[in-house]
Amino acid sequence: MPNITEKDSAQKQAMLMTEIEKRKVVEHNDLITSVAKMDKTSLKIFELAVSYIDTDNPPKDNVIYLSKNELFAFFKVSDNGKHTRFKEAIEKMQKQAFFEIKEINNTEKGYKMKSIIPIPYVEWNSYNDIVTLQFQPQIMPYLMDLKKNFTQYALTDVMELNSKYSIIIYKWLCMHYNQYEHYTNKGGRREDQLEGYRNPSIQISELRSLTDTIDIYTNFPMFEKRVLKEPIEEINKHTHFNVEYEKIKKGRAIDSVIFHITKKKVADDNSYKLGDKAHQEAKAKKEQAEDQLALEAMKSHYTKLLIENLLLTPMEMTDTSTMAGLQKNVYPHYEKLKELRGISAVNKHMSYVASKREDYSKRNISKYLKKAIEQYLGTLQDLK
Repeated sequence: MPNITEKDSAQKQAMLMTEIEKRKVVEHNDLITSVAKMDKTSLKIFELAVSYIDTDNPPKDNVIYLSKNELFAFFKVSDNGKHTRFKEAIEKMQKQAFFEIKEINNTEKGYKMKSIIPIPYVEWNSYNDIVTLQFQPQIMPYLMDLKKNFTQYALTDVMELNSKYSIIIYKWLCMHYNQYEHYTNKGGRREDQLEGYRNPSIQISELRSLTDTIDIYTNFPMFEKRVLKEPIEEINKHTHFNVEYEKIKKGRAIDSVIFHITKKKVADDNSYKLGDKAHQEAKAKKEQAEDQLALEAMKSHYTKLLIENLLLTPMEMTDTSTMAGLQKNVYPHYEKLKELRGISAVNKHMSYVASKREDYSKRNISKYLKKAIEQYLGTLQDLK
């Protein structure tokens, strides 16, 4: 049976974790897309420090006060050497860590580069729990001036990530998915723009720059393992996202990557809406529209062609969302190709896609087929 000290320690740890779970991190998108020249520990200390900032009440002299115990809870360390490791992490952050920020100047049609050490001053002592951190004044606009082009995410999502690349990619995905949610609710964007936010793409050269891997992992299979596959596995395991990616070739080389983001369903997130009549009516209307689209897809001759080309399985046909997605986002493009080249061209295109499809795309059949037909129609337009 645990003694009183152990019980108190466990209760204190639980209280600290409850506080951490409430925290949000808010950063300007220019900081999200900057190059973090630091290791994962320095980056996570910075994220924890940012979560202490109240944007409605700017910290005086850019100073925030951190709890040592909360910091140790954040990093899940409890051994006797934690204070030494904390000191080493702080020293490393101050000596080596900086953000390389690229700001686009639309007026001058160019860009400006900034290198900013985010936290140049840290103070702590051996007789209390307080750690004093002072942010560099130049970093504050990216943490305080957040009227537009900013991204918010849960601190606990970052806490569980154990790779610098996982954190960087997660924040980048949040930046896009937050825009998808914002414009879905507020309007102001076309359907294809919304899909672009939910399925963002990035060139490999840009991803290397973002993750600071221009000169390492030069062999693509190793780059994919360290910077894509392992981070995405971590993100899927520890954050609010489920993410898949597909590689896009240009010639024989991988040119870019498309991420497909879905948000995990959390039971309590929308519980307050259960008694909202307007919400229930909107939800019922949306489900009715999706059912109608799925029914139309079942009757479509394009569904038959997809089955014949082994691009659609009977299991996928039972999924209303998948069939509605095909009817709404894919079949109109097939119709356009049919008008241009005839139904045989549609069948030939499906056969080609089936021969080239890779395993990682199978779970996103509607999105995958949409991308394939859009690229093909774009090729036809270029030829024209």
